[in-house]
Amino acid sequence: MAEKRIYEVVFIIDPATGEEDSTRLVENLQKIVTDQGGAITKSESMGRRQLAYRIGRNTEGHFMLFEIEGTGGEIAELERRMRVSDQVMRYLTVRVDEDRRRADKFKDRRIRKASKRPEKGSGGRAGGGGGNFAASSAAPAAVAVAAAPVAVADEEDAGA
Repeated sequence: MAEKRIYEVVFIIDPATGEEDSTRLVENLQKIVTDQGGAITKSESMGRRQLAYRIGRNTEGHFMLFEIEGTGGEIAELERRMRVSDQVMRYLTVRVDEDRRRADKFKDRRIRKASKRPEKGSGGRAGGGGGNFAASSAAPAAVAVAAAPVAVADEEDAGA
């Protein structure tokens, strides 16, 4: 048996399609996935949205999102059915299981590193640790400005 993977399928339904027809289309697509052995873990209607560019004569569409857990065979059948359907304007399928595993791995690594490093503010630096950088860098500039006029005044006295 093949490994179960997680996919996200986003598709755009033609806005000219009636509410009943849209509901029937979504139910049929969900049935295709379950009949092929997959499971829909999330089905979300993202509503009617403006398109980035015209598709045919349409400038908006009804967006739907499915999160599917399956082997890939049901995805092929789902895409085939959406390709021949006049109601589905566009679709996109993305496999997300590897990305989620990678994100969890980085998150665990970040947590481990954070637990090993000392807390902020208790560092051994002079001046109280990670204090306000702007205040510590402003003091030398004030000294340099105050020293400059004194040097100019000494040069004027020497030349007179």
